[in-house]
Amino acid sequence: MSDQGGPGRPGRRALLALAGGTAAAALLGNAPGTAAAQAAGRTPRANRPPHRTRSPRGAGGITDERFGLDGPHVPWLTDCTLRHPTVMQSFAFDETHQHLYALQVVPGGVRLPAETRTRPHAARLRSGDLCLNRLTMDGVLLDHMYLKGFGHGSAMGIEERADGGTVLYTECDAGPASGHGRAVARFAYAPGRVLHGDAPGLDCYRAKPGSTGNSVAVDLAGRRLLLRYRRNGEHRYALYDLDGFVAELFDPLADFAQPDPGPDLRFQGMALYGDYAYQVLGPATVPARRTATGPTTCLTCLDLRTGRVVAETRRETSYAAGPMAPEGLAVLRSGGPRLCLGFASGPVGARAFAVYQQQS
Repeated sequence: MSDQGGPGRPGRRALLALAGGTAAAALLGNAPGTAAAQAAGRTPRANRPPHRTRSPRGAGGITDERFGLDGPHVPWLTDCTLRHPTVMQSFAFDETHQHLYALQVVPGGVRLPAETRTRPHAARLRSGDLCLNRLTMDGVLLDHMYLKGFGHGSAMGIEERADGGTVLYTECDAGPASGHGRAVARFAYAPGRVLHGDAPGLDCYRAKPGSTGNSVAVDLAGRRLLLRYRRNGEHRYALYDLDGFVAELFDPLADFAQPDPGPDLRFQGMALYGDYAYQVLGPATVPARRTATGPTTCLTCLDLRTGRVVAETRRETSYAAGPMAPEGLAVLRSGGPRLCLGFASGPVGARAFAVYQQQS
């Protein structure tokens, strides 16, 4: 999801404490239902010959634990703002350094360093220009950087390295027709920098040549990476060993078609944890006004061993805090693993975001 926004602005941020079973579901009401870098211009190594899909089970650190989807969503962060007032596309946690990262499309009217003029929002969408925000874990904006020509930002991953550094994974190489990424990038965060998708030395991985709509999620506990991609008109998921993927060994542990979400719901984020993938689906835009019922949020759990849906909930978003729509999904590991959902809210030109924790 994306929208038009104006220049950045400060905003109110609040951290809501979790007090055992408080009015937790205030917002959502129950409803039915290589190590070697690939320099720019370098032809990536061809995929290995295809072979039979292997079971992802058996690797060290892999858990069979599954998040329950039927419980309430508890507010954790609310009324937070990013560098620009466009919607949050996705988010991820750096728990080692206690940071939250969030992606958003660059709005119209913004001129980035080295640009000679501003560009309209539609042009930013087509080009895949993103702003990557770094915040504290209580939602206070610290700094940001820009990713030019990367994509739509529907999902992202973080790798907390043993040497104390942090590496981010996003889509990159935005297609000129769609504005969505055709590859996966791996890079270090650098506040204030404008990183171009064709920058020399940028690690760029083309696990599915000829695909578009690439989105990525990372499970550090199991050291695996989930890729969502579109090829031949079909959206699919592919699961990889993280270290093998970085070494350009694009030999999937699993590869299957994304279950059809239906005509009224769009992909708005994904997360990976153990043997399961989670996806959140919702409307294409944040509703403009209050109505009797809100837009549907669909949360789905997929078993990576079979590619099948094993749990799904559909809820109508109420308007306790104004119109909202789902944007992003991530796993918070500390204090016991929790599935976290992002929501965009507020009018065009003044978007805010919230993060809710899914209670089993």
